[in-house]
Amino acid sequence: MEDISTNFIHEAINKDLSDGVYNHVQTRFPPEPNGYLHIGHVKAICIDFGTAMKYGGTCNLRLDDTNPTKEDTEYVDAIMSDIEWLGFKWDKVLYASDYFDDIYKCAVKLIEKGKAYVCDLSAEEIREYRGTLKEPGKNSPYRDRSIEENLELFRKMTDGEFPDGAKVLRAKIDMASPNLNMRDPVIYRILRAHHHRTGDKWIVYPMYDFAHPISDTIEGVTHSLCSLEFEDHRPLYDWFLKELDFPEPSRQIEFARLNLNYTLTSKRKCLRLVKDGIVNGWDDPRMSTICGMRRRGYTKDALRDFCDRIGVAKANSVVDFNLLEHCIREDLNAHAPRAMAVLRPVRLVIDNYPEDKTEDITVEINPEDKSAGVRTVKFSKYLYVESDDYMDEPPKKYYRLAIGNEVRLKGAYYVTCTGVIRGADGTPVEIHCTYDPESKGGQTPDGRKVRGTIHWVSESGAVDAEVRLYDRLFNVENPSDEEANGDFLRNLNPDSVTVLSGCKAEENLKTAKPGDTFQFMRQGYFCVDPDSKGGKLVFNRTVALKDSWGKIINK
Repeated sequence: MEDISTNFIHEAINKDLSDGVYNHVQTRFPPEPNGYLHIGHVKAICIDFGTAMKYGGTCNLRLDDTNPTKEDTEYVDAIMSDIEWLGFKWDKVLYASDYFDDIYKCAVKLIEKGKAYVCDLSAEEIREYRGTLKEPGKNSPYRDRSIEENLELFRKMTDGEFPDGAKVLRAKIDMASPNLNMRDPVIYRILRAHHHRTGDKWIVYPMYDFAHPISDTIEGVTHSLCSLEFEDHRPLYDWFLKELDFPEPSRQIEFARLNLNYTLTSKRKCLRLVKDGIVNGWDDPRMSTICGMRRRGYTKDALRDFCDRIGVAKANSVVDFNLLEHCIREDLNAHAPRAMAVLRPVRLVIDNYPEDKTEDITVEINPEDKSAGVRTVKFSKYLYVESDDYMDEPPKKYYRLAIGNEVRLKGAYYVTCTGVIRGADGTPVEIHCTYDPESKGGQTPDGRKVRGTIHWVSESGAVDAEVRLYDRLFNVENPSDEEANGDFLRNLNPDSVTVLSGCKAEENLKTAKPGDTFQFMRQGYFCVDPDSKGGKLVFNRTVALKDSWGKIINK
């Protein structure tokens, strides 16, 4: 990876290194394995791994598995796969559960210092006692229990002598603090749940705010890079490390998370989309998950370029989805092979072309990359063209097929439309034309030029395909804003996918494999879907050639 540009995180690290606070840089990427990674995680991955690479340091993958009711090895495997696909390498794979024994000892140490106590208040009562931003909280009636009593109660919690929710362990800090996170936060709760790694060993589990700084520091993380919502948690992060007497505590630095309009990144809401069957799994190409974007045909280089362009900021903002699509188009334009595919085919017959003749037409694989060379496509009397490339009564400046109009077939000949054959419903099912044998490649003896060029596929050897035209899943800029928009499901775009069967593609695509990307001329960029089986190809539209969303939403 090229050296990423300097930002405020790097400036802070530079100062730490020059002041001798640290003599190396170690970061970590700490996702919770309770869902699949999404576009917001791509930014965090680029920052965490990219920063370590910039300073010649290391970055660990640490799975934050402190909530066994929501976590699964399926998500662990998916997280690893996504990071590797993006092109990043971790130094070690670690888990918060690796440190459960150490974290537990830290809780006991806080009790012994008089800095933690067992509380019998319910979750609802704890919220009531906490107060508000304008009013201080109230001390729990159990706050002044003796150290001995707290140690005994915590032992009984650990041994399973109390039901779930009956008691919690809280840090004893300041119920009048202006920072609500410092008002005696819960650091351990009783939770009878099977853990995907530790099994049934534990009945009590640490809260994230407690496990996070301890895991960072035990692991040797120098700079704990977090999204901005953890800024208010930093005083608590520092308080734990100070009270626990860690000699070389980690430093937390926050950056603005990635907010992308028309996109949903809430794991809870994404899970609902999957469970309710609104999308076809976590890797549905309409999802903002990395696996969904990958299946749609987004490239790792485009995603990393996107994150590089938006930069690292201290304040939250919303990024326009058009920028992401621009990055995809730019990358695919440079690298994707060209191909011809007819999505809504109608037969085109060249009446004066020899019945038994076929010829090879040579076209470039990618005009943006001359080194890619050329490919040949078969040309014959019978072709397929797009049904919307013909009109009975065309408007002015219409340069495609109409009776009497001459157009150029891409890379081949000039043809003039002479008539149509219609089906029972009046729709054209066969278009007839004649060709100029001397116009191959667009060159004619009289030097005439035509304004319209259309793509085509030879009927002989044409590959049958299904094409899925994907668009944005939501039709409002902030689909998560339930207060403004009601249930987020009301914001679904009813036209987020259109499935076209009976499409025709050039013969060269017969050997295309899942994951292969192409630019279908005049159509957009497409990717072969894993559903392609038994000789039937399925293509997902990654992105159209040009942005049309603005026109759609302003209708």
